[in-house]
Amino acid sequence: MPRRGKPLTLRPIRPAAPIREKYEARLKAAVDQMHRSIAREIAAEWRRNTPETVMFGEDETSASAMQKVMNQLSRSWLKRFDELSENLADYFAKAVFARCDRTLQADLRKGGFSVRFKMTKPMRDAYAAIRAENVGLIRSVAEQHLSKVETLVMQSVSRGRDLKTLTSELTKQTGISKRRAANIALHQNNMATSTMRSVRERELGITEGEWVHSGAGRHPRPAHKAFSGKRFKLSEGHDFGDGFGKVLPGQAINCHCTWRAIVPGFD
Repeated sequence: MPRRGKPLTLRPIRPAAPIREKYEARLKAAVDQMHRSIAREIAAEWRRNTPETVMFGEDETSASAMQKVMNQLSRSWLKRFDELSENLADYFAKAVFARCDRTLQADLRKGGFSVRFKMTKPMRDAYAAIRAENVGLIRSVAEQHLSKVETLVMQSVSRGRDLKTLTSELTKQTGISKRRAANIALHQNNMATSTMRSVRERELGITEGEWVHSGAGRHPRPAHKAFSGKRFKLSEGHDFGDGFGKVLPGQAINCHCTWRAIVPGFD
């Protein structure tokens, strides 16, 4: 039986920026398209049925007319985001999955190990969970944006605001939705890379990692920085007492940390 030798420590694997950038760009582009469509339809209806000029007793008030337009827009854009969520989540899960396997294989090869990965049940479960979470998050971007827009439109009608003010508010809300899209892309890329990588490493018998703090974030977590260089179990992660519970590097929101996998050594 081989004797245990010095363990091999692999280099840190960081999330791939091109995957995040493509995910973010597609999601932001969809938000922009939604905004232009909403702004165009709302402006057209506003001019046809301006709140200040609608007379009491007419068949259709400006509020009901705007509500009808918003209902139509919501149905249309929720359907489009349903399609986008399926396609974008597919791309994202597959891209992260392939990249994690490629990078880990290359690092192990440098250390003298040759492995071929297969789609195992744990990896299939991780893949399905990541894909499902992304479908929900992408849909939520449209749901939250449309809900906020509807509130802004109805407030403008009821309070007698002008179209210019409403258009400005819709543009601001679009900026908020695009920033949320960017945050989703960043966190999901970090989280998915961490989750899939840990599954593969544990399948190879790698049980521990060495936490590597990243200074990439604007507000580094002192606890993460202090823990850098310390070992943790890949099956458990580490609890920093900040409300996230036990996490692996990259799983907590805005965490950019990673780890060095510690491969048990043999002579």
